[in-house]
Amino acid sequence: MFIVQHRKLFYIFSGLLLLASVVALSVWGLKPGIDFKGGSLFEVTYPDGRPEKTEVEEALKPLAVDASVRPTRENGFIIRMKDLTLAEQGSVRSAVSFEGKQNIVEERFDTIGPLLGREALGKSFVAIALVILCIVIFITFAFRKVSLPVASWKYGIITIVALLHDVFIPTGAFAFLGHYAGFEVDTLFVTALLVVLGFSVHDTIVVFDRVRENLRISHETRNHKEFATIVGESIEQTFVRSINTSLTTVIALVVLYFVGPEITQHFSLALLIGIIAGTYSSIFIGSPLLVTVERWQQRNS
Repeated sequence: MFIVQHRKLFYIFSGLLLLASVVALSVWGLKPGIDFKGGSLFEVTYPDGRPEKTEVEEALKPLAVDASVRPTRENGFIIRMKDLTLAEQGSVRSAVSFEGKQNIVEERFDTIGPLLGREALGKSFVAIALVILCIVIFITFAFRKVSLPVASWKYGIITIVALLHDVFIPTGAFAFLGHYAGFEVDTLFVTALLVVLGFSVHDTIVVFDRVRENLRISHETRNHKEFATIVGESIEQTFVRSINTSLTTVIALVVLYFVGPEITQHFSLALLIGIIAGTYSSIFIGSPLLVTVERWQQRNS
């Protein structure tokens, strides 16, 4: 019952996080990667041993190609740059080989046009919107037999609020990291958001389903408890399960972030922030909102 009784404190905390995310997005925005803005992608390996990342960055700096260098495999780099001409591509090859002093193997040199980038960005937004819509329809259908004291469609609306919370927080974090650390968002970031949505709604449904079951038991036994009490008991009954499920995932993501290849670090970080936010919203936001909605209905009836 502690969470339900002190729900306003959790609303305020989430409100502050959301405000910070909106401010970060409004002031700095997201730094789009090559997937969205177009450009050139160069993957190169060094058979005789990879130089330091800073050495490659310094070699490319005079070319003003807006290069983002990330290690890949054991002896290579993936370099993302603006759209290059053929002459500029030759200059890049020369720079990364340090004017021929190091042997290089060109794995690929791809160009993504701005039109394809805008198309990918549009499809990403559509994918997120469709996932949220399908989740809401599913929850409304799954809880269709729950009409009192909160209608089934309101469970779906509350889920939207929780999911928006889970999307905005990692997005705001990447706006901050993009400004101060140069983090870019790409299709992997969108994939991370979609995974977060699925993970978050799973936690939310676990609690909502326990609320539905406890409402049924209360009705059948004629042990008419207050709705706030039923929600509080449902949270307590699922709290350990939700935390343990999320904790095992968080541990795996922390290991992946620090031990895995650098190319997956941003992906694992987005997942890490999103899953923590999703677990928090399922327990401390979504379920208490059921009680808030029920109280509003009572005052307006």
